[in-house]
Amino acid sequence: MTPERFRKLKRILHLRQPDLTVLSEDIHKSHNISALIRTSDAVGVGEIHAVSTSGEFRRHHMVEGGSGRWVETCLHDSIEHAISFLKNNKYHILAAHFSDTAIDYREPDYTRPTAILLGAERDGVSPVAARLADRHIVIPMRGMLTSLNVSVANALILYEAARQREAAGMYRESRMPAQRRDRLLFEWCYPRIAARCREKNVPYPALDDDGFMRSNPLA
Repeated sequence: MTPERFRKLKRILHLRQPDLTVLSEDIHKSHNISALIRTSDAVGVGEIHAVSTSGEFRRHHMVEGGSGRWVETCLHDSIEHAISFLKNNKYHILAAHFSDTAIDYREPDYTRPTAILLGAERDGVSPVAARLADRHIVIPMRGMLTSLNVSVANALILYEAARQREAAGMYRESRMPAQRRDRLLFEWCYPRIAARCREKNVPYPALDDDGFMRSNPLA
């Protein structure tokens, strides 16, 4: 860990949006999973949610091998459980879903706590997910095709959310609770030591202004 990298990691955490997330329902293509995670990180989403009954999301290399280092993944057993969890945490659920009540994806207020619900490319979100969502949103199409690749749709919607939040000043100050921010910062800086601390039930040590540990937690 160098002071320069430490400052970069602090800056990234400073921009994280703790009340903006993505909910993936049975998205199983590897390149789409990778793109969801990468785009989420790019706009400051630090945690995404997924329902994967067939298990592909759970087994994806970015989930198994360390997406949690930058974007944490919360896996749910059912779409009902996932939406209930998010609503209990005050999220407004926007489903990318064509219906008679669907509105343009740029119309919602993304400065409120928001979860963007996306389904697989072929089937879209399930009838249950569509019913439980708060609103349906669509991306206008002006060609022969009726929909975009799910990862492209996710990027457009997330960047609209980021645009609104930027205009509202929501990237200026850190909005993440200090305890969670400090935990993530240590795990990003010292992932192996953090894992050992968790194994031994030892609290993480404080870091100084250059990112060095003030004490050895495993001594």
